[in-house]
Amino acid sequence: MSTEGRTARTTRREALSDPAYQAFLVLRTVFTIAPIAFGLDKFANLLTDWPAYLAPWINDIVPGSGQDAMYAIGIIEIVAGVAVALIPRYGALIVAAWLAGIILNLLTLSGFYDVALRDFGLLIAALALARLATKYAPTRHGS
Repeated sequence: MSTEGRTARTTRREALSDPAYQAFLVLRTVFTIAPIAFGLDKFANLLTDWPAYLAPWINDIVPGSGQDAMYAIGIIEIVAGVAVALIPRYGALIVAAWLAGIILNLLTLSGFYDVALRDFGLLIAALALARLATKYAPTRHGS
């Protein structure tokens, strides 16, 4: 039994020293915490006035006010962050798709091209997380 304990510790230590695994952990942590934090802030507007980031054409097609839309967006972001925490392989793809939607919104809203470019970088990082998760957080079958 003590051999198994040492083997598990050794395997964990080896995993933690693997640069690709470290990258996976960093990306998984950031793409868990950030969407949840930003999602929660959609309810408080502490970081910014979130409805100002909603393109008028989107505001015209969603029911309610821009702030109502931000409440829904906040819920989606929180769910995306939780998905990354629980199933990073697919959660990262949800975040990437969500970021694509945000980019589309920002490109149609004058003056936010720099934020759209930043979000494109985040989209690429989310796709990298999805790829890393295929090795470091494989899906479970038949459990």
